[in-house]
Amino acid sequence: MLKILIADDHQIVRRGLRMTIDAERDMRVVAEAADGADVPALVEKHKPDVVLLDLQMPAQNGVETLQQLRPDFPGLPVLILTSFSDDAHIYAALRAGASGFLLKEMGGDELVEAIRGAAKGRPQLHPDIARKLMARAPMPEDPFESLTEREREALKLLGRGMSNKEIALELALTEMTVKGYVSDLLAKLGVGDRTQAALMAVRYGLVRAEEL
Repeated sequence: MLKILIADDHQIVRRGLRMTIDAERDMRVVAEAADGADVPALVEKHKPDVVLLDLQMPAQNGVETLQQLRPDFPGLPVLILTSFSDDAHIYAALRAGASGFLLKEMGGDELVEAIRGAAKGRPQLHPDIARKLMARAPMPEDPFESLTEREREALKLLGRGMSNKEIALELALTEMTVKGYVSDLLAKLGVGDRTQAALMAVRYGLVRAEEL
């Protein structure tokens, strides 16, 4: 059973998210917050598997909350709820370690599948948001020049949303070996997490945005 924490300042949004999530057999909402400042204490208390975090909240926004969470909960999947008007904050949230971005207009089926994917460590980038991020990303001549062939293969599969276990099966390697490849390629690319690496894989043609 996946435990989900929702943070959004609009009660109607929280209610809609709760109804959608609680209707699934494998997940339930364990806590709600109307402001980002309340999230760290709720995470400590309820130990959620995934956090849904609104980007725009009045007292403490999603980026500030994410920055506050990461030191104590570095591996916690945090999905940012956003709209197309939040471009500047999307970049800030990505740098702060967001696990993915969900459009508030997305359907219920997309939402629950994104939650399941995030819980498995897969980056969740809506194709429309990925295109926005890619359009403004800087373009070095060859960002993958320092990667080995195996690291490139791992990055391509990572960009398609595969977990380390799935990449290991695809490449006929051990999961521990894949974990090492992923750690090395993140360091070489100068990115902080799998979501940023997936974005680069799309930006430079290794993966199509629709494959994320």
